[in-house]
Amino acid sequence: MQPELKTHYLDKVIPALKEKGEFNNPHQIPKIQKVVVQSPHVGRAADRKQAVADASEEIERITGQKPIVLYAKRSVSNFKVREGEAVGAKVTLRGATMWEFLQRLMFAAIPTIRDFRGVSAKAFDGRGNYTLGISEQSIFPEVELDKIKRNLGFDVNIVTSAVNDDDARLLLSELGMPFRKPAAVEETHASPELASAV
Repeated sequence: MQPELKTHYLDKVIPALKEKGEFNNPHQIPKIQKVVVQSPHVGRAADRKQAVADASEEIERITGQKPIVLYAKRSVSNFKVREGEAVGAKVTLRGATMWEFLQRLMFAAIPTIRDFRGVSAKAFDGRGNYTLGISEQSIFPEVELDKIKRNLGFDVNIVTSAVNDDDARLLLSELGMPFRKPAAVEETHASPELASAV
């Protein structure tokens, strides 16, 4: 069965992108290529081995796919890291798993963040890819709060086929990414309520 978000992309997002963007060829319409979830450096030197194991377990629970372990490429004395030491975990999602994770991220996990006002619309890399930082894994419904061993921060990298940030921003907006509105827009929406209250 096809994930709901992919169905939404095919049925609603593609026609909307054709209408709003300047795409002369159907193959120019941006799409999500992959999603990378990683926690590149976890734990202190004393318990790093256990921290990496915990990070791998949490990422697997959240994404539904077993991650790979990341190893240090060089020694860094300031961080007490030795070359070849396990320091983090990473998983690359594609296909149905990717679409299901994105749906849970955008519609179930992100809205539960305390005092949430939207994610930054500026976290693009200039080539159409978006990076979102998650400070703790407890926002995901798959995580049982009483079984959390340590707070895990990780990055979610959304790689798109867009050639620029504007097209990628349009794609993610149409998919439902809750971008933060500019202050001027928020004030415009708030002014009628303030006027009625007065």
